[in-house]
Amino acid sequence: MQLRYAFRLYPQPGQRAALARAFGCARVVFNDAVRAREDARKADQPFPTAAELSRKLITEAKQTAGRSWLGEVSAVVLQQSLRDAETAYRNFFASLKGTRRGPKLGPPRFRSRRDARQSVRFTANARWSITDSGRLNLPKIGAVKVKWSRTLPATPSSVTVIKDAAGRYFASFVIDTDPTADTTRMPETDRSIGIDLGLAHFAVLSDGTKIDSPRFLRRAEKKLKKTQRELSRKQKGSKNRAKARLMVARAHTKVADARREFHHQLSTRLIRENQGIAVEDLSVAGLARTRLAKSVHDAGWSTFVNMLEYKAQRYGRTFVKIGRFEPTSQVCSTCGVKDGPKPLNVREWTCSACGTVHDRDHNAAINVKQAAGPAVPACGAPVGPEPVLAQREETGSHGSPPDTRAA
Repeated sequence: MQLRYAFRLYPQPGQRAALARAFGCARVVFNDAVRAREDARKADQPFPTAAELSRKLITEAKQTAGRSWLGEVSAVVLQQSLRDAETAYRNFFASLKGTRRGPKLGPPRFRSRRDARQSVRFTANARWSITDSGRLNLPKIGAVKVKWSRTLPATPSSVTVIKDAAGRYFASFVIDTDPTADTTRMPETDRSIGIDLGLAHFAVLSDGTKIDSPRFLRRAEKKLKKTQRELSRKQKGSKNRAKARLMVARAHTKVADARREFHHQLSTRLIRENQGIAVEDLSVAGLARTRLAKSVHDAGWSTFVNMLEYKAQRYGRTFVKIGRFEPTSQVCSTCGVKDGPKPLNVREWTCSACGTVHDRDHNAAINVKQAAGPAVPACGAPVGPEPVLAQREETGSHGSPPDTRAA
């Protein structure tokens, strides 16, 4: 399994300028590739191949006065930008044909220097290295200081340098993990658990454990409103507005980092303590269109479930999603009688058949576990559905950006 280990970078002013050039050159090559394909489409001509784009947009462009500055950055960065454009078009066409899972994708758009996230990728042939002093040596950029929060378990195959909206720099290393070593990292257990996700409590487990919802966004709303109000009062294009925008980005980053850390710690704990985990497949997109939208987004259920999914695959645990139309809140977990739908303000109810008094969320968690059936074993090796593809992320890297951090 491929995972990402992300670490904070602290480039010097000259290195920040070199990285800015690399971000800009990669962006220009990507936009040129999109423009070349759009021109071919409008002219009803075949799309240029990757080799033709590489020759025209990189090799020949470096010899022109308008693109001579492409030679100031590593050629690998430019080639990887072309690959990103190819991947974007491949995903777009697969989405059109219906062979790609998930929501429909639009055609690749032009990248902007004002995008919240800028990145460049260095593969092994770029000859980047980690020095004896622990710095990341990048071609035509130099040795950049790295805040190592842990040691890399293997030699990385590539590194992506990222600048986020808050102005922070990160190095994201791709590592091929050893499945055997990963499985032995977790203790043996025969426990299984069902999880009911909610808003009153973030999660209620089938063993009765209730995990409070931290509500990171709600707690930070006062500060977020203040920073956003200060930004709105600054003159557009001024340096003070740029500083205020950075303050807003940093405030949102703190909320996102805190939420992600909570998700990682909880998901890792559940994976460590249980051999089988069952969770309901919630329609988050539908719930996000209701009056509870802000609270739903603040909870981050989808991210949490995805973490459980890829960690279960990595560590040899069983993970099962039950259907979203399963009436977990309507069925008595004791006798199995369906007692009908109940409004959200009803937190406890008594079964009309057996008289058992149920806590709504605890009863739903038990039903989630029971609905998974033999796919969530009480003991022994994991069984059930085929394993899913894991996220390319890894645990415990301090202060990582949203798309590279994991636990």
